[in-house]
Amino acid sequence: MPAQETADSRPVRIDAVVLDEDGRVVVKKVDLAPPGPGEVRVRVAAAGVCHSDLHVTAGAWQVPRPVVLGHEGSGVVTALGDGVDELEVGDHVVLSWVPGCGNCRPCRAGRPAQCALVASVVAPGGVLYDGTTRLSEAGRPIHHYLGVSSFAQEVVVPHSGAIKVRSDAPLEDIAIIGCAIATGVGAVRNTAAVRPKSTVAVIGCGGVGLACVQAARIAGAMRIVAVDVVAEKLALATELGATETVDAAAAPDVVAALRAVEPDGYDYVFDAIGKITTTEQAIAALGLGGAAVIVGLPAQGERAMFDPLALAESDQRILGCNYGSSIPHRDIPALVDEVMAGRLDLSSMISGRRPLSEAADALTDLAAGHALRQLLIPNRRGSATI
Repeated sequence: MPAQETADSRPVRIDAVVLDEDGRVVVKKVDLAPPGPGEVRVRVAAAGVCHSDLHVTAGAWQVPRPVVLGHEGSGVVTALGDGVDELEVGDHVVLSWVPGCGNCRPCRAGRPAQCALVASVVAPGGVLYDGTTRLSEAGRPIHHYLGVSSFAQEVVVPHSGAIKVRSDAPLEDIAIIGCAIATGVGAVRNTAAVRPKSTVAVIGCGGVGLACVQAARIAGAMRIVAVDVVAEKLALATELGATETVDAAAAPDVVAALRAVEPDGYDYVFDAIGKITTTEQAIAALGLGGAAVIVGLPAQGERAMFDPLALAESDQRILGCNYGSSIPHRDIPALVDEVMAGRLDLSSMISGRRPLSEAADALTDLAAGHALRQLLIPNRRGSATI
């Protein structure tokens, strides 16, 4: 279709959650320019509140400011830029924070989660592929976060960052597939390739950790031990497939507590938190031939310690996991299908649905450990905890 029929040349005025230069999280009216070539505009149905957003607001990760937060979400396509022919206005999509360019070496090798253009332009620069932003306030540029900025009524993203999914799936719930579910399930399936009858431990039962628990259950692991400091999260982990739990708040030594359950150590241990202590615990809890999978992301510059001789003698592995080693166009629609088939439970993992005006409170609750996956609903005026 001609460009004038797909993308109006005028910007739209939207509400968005901005992290300003002073580190304040505020809701502002901002201008969103129309999608450029290869881009789409999406009306956001829901945006998940993730620890990665918390890292940014806490200053643990450095990003250009001001920036519209959010990197997990779902919505409906409202406009197309030139050259977009695989999507149509009205399509339901899940937003992906790794919009592979399709041309770099990792993308050509089938590893879009390692896209060089995302790593060198989109993620560090707070811009889209052409090096510019579609967001502004009174003519002053505002940056994108990870090419998504889903804490807003509408977004403009590269077409590869809007993954078409079936229209009968619950649009709000599937918002968390774009990060938490794709990362946690992908860590189990793609990064670790967990085998049936294996032993698994998951350290951290937030959104990503609970996705790891569910994926390990589906993979046929015979033992799945969930570790957390919050009793309610451990109870939910049990409902979703954990066979045992370890209360890290009550255990003076988490590794010893894990080995009390599985004395020979674990085939796979997933660090779904990303603190130095949890990474070191994951490695120390391994059995012979085991793999520690580092899924949670630490602050920049952190360093962990391990015994390389023990690692070599025990034939163990430490695996890094970015975005669940996912191929978004393959994995995200398949995950939606699993939700609709009843194999993956998303609704139990969503602890609240809040308007954009409560974004700062949602981040505070997440930091305090009071919440699992909260959703921001851009057009909702009141909150609803479920």
